[in-house]
Amino acid sequence: MAERPLSPHVTVYKWAYTMTLSILHRISGIALFGALIVMIVWLMAAARGPLSYAETMSTLASAPFKCLIAIALLALCYHFCNGLRHLAWDIGWGFERVQARRSAVIVVIVTLLAFAICIYYLAQSGVGAA
Repeated sequence: MAERPLSPHVTVYKWAYTMTLSILHRISGIALFGALIVMIVWLMAAARGPLSYAETMSTLASAPFKCLIAIALLALCYHFCNGLRHLAWDIGWGFERVQARRSAVIVVIVTLLAFAICIYYLAQSGVGAA
């Protein structure tokens, strides 16, 4: 079989933080799928009755799960912000290098601000308190 040319991949290009954001977009999508499974388990426990719900909540209110929930919330904030950036690209906005880099910085800043606000309000409301 003849040698076929390979498509360029990450080892061919000079690394840029916009590439990191692209990879993080994929990773955040996977994290959100995992969070969806946890949410389904939570809803199923609620549907099974108070005892099942209490057992599930005791697990979900533990420190490791609170950290995972915070990571899922960060993934949600990032995936949403970066998804808006991709939608802008779909309509032809922001392809120039300067615009792409500026929008990348904006995505990171808005993600961190939205995450901080969500965590603040979750902590104030006492959601998930054990």
